[in-house]
Amino acid sequence: MKVEFRNAQLEKLYTTGHSKKYPLDEAVVRKFVAVVGRLEAAPDIHDLWRLSSLNFERLQGYPNRYSARVTIKYRIEMEIDWENQEKTVGLIGIVELSSHYGGR
Repeated sequence: MKVEFRNAQLEKLYTTGHSKKYPLDEAVVRKFVAVVGRLEAAPDIHDLWRLSSLNFERLQGYPNRYSARVTIKYRIEMEIDWENQEKTVGLIGIVELSSHYGGR
């Protein structure tokens, strides 16, 4: 699926490995880049559901917001603009890297 960054600091983190807003360990940054790569490589949403390591899920309270796990602590939040009626292929807009899970 196609991926775009709707958060300039996350795009900077992805392209350079550094961001003032997201001062993360190098290991977390590598995993973040890897997860974005998996999102880009997926032909449709079914491939994201199948990857249990992503813990890909739709977020409650939002019509088109989803999340994918980066580490036990961090997840990527994204909005998907669907390109077909079946809602299987779309443009993934990365909006946040949050520490929702609470691990270390």
